[in-house]
Amino acid sequence: MPDKQQKLRHWLALSAAFGFFVLFYFALFSGDPTRLPSALTGQAVPDFDLPGLEADSAGLASSDLATGRPVLLNVWASWCGPCRDEHPQLMALARRGVTVFGLNYKDDADAARRFIGSLGNPYARIGADTRGRVAIDFGVYGVPETFVIDGAGRIVTRFAGPLDRASLAREILPYLELPEASQ
Repeated sequence: MPDKQQKLRHWLALSAAFGFFVLFYFALFSGDPTRLPSALTGQAVPDFDLPGLEADSAGLASSDLATGRPVLLNVWASWCGPCRDEHPQLMALARRGVTVFGLNYKDDADAARRFIGSLGNPYARIGADTRGRVAIDFGVYGVPETFVIDGAGRIVTRFAGPLDRASLAREILPYLELPEASQ
């Protein structure tokens, strides 16, 4: 028959395990993963200079993002299903006059060109981040992610996940300078 000390250890171990379970549950299932803050908010975009998807096409550099007005930087890849889902929203933004830059993440250039060729190209410029180093500098967790960059080249906000109408209205459009009639 177990003594009091063994019973106490048993209950303490069970209580600790239950406590860890509760902590892990709340860590995994609470909060909105698209609302992960960027440590770079308010800071200048990381310094980078990437080649384009084509050997003769202009790439993308950090200096391109300081245009004097807010722009978007969209991190995408042809192998990313949610990137395909959000693409119509990016096309609509580009038609409305929003400057959208693309950061093609760890992708095959031919596949990326096919993706753009079949869905349309909303991007003013695309930088090919084949090794993913620039995305790491931006703190990208995965694709797609979209950053709003102010006119001076500072990160204003970041949205993780595919853009849809609701997320655009809530998370992106408030930071862009669009005529009232088009919002």
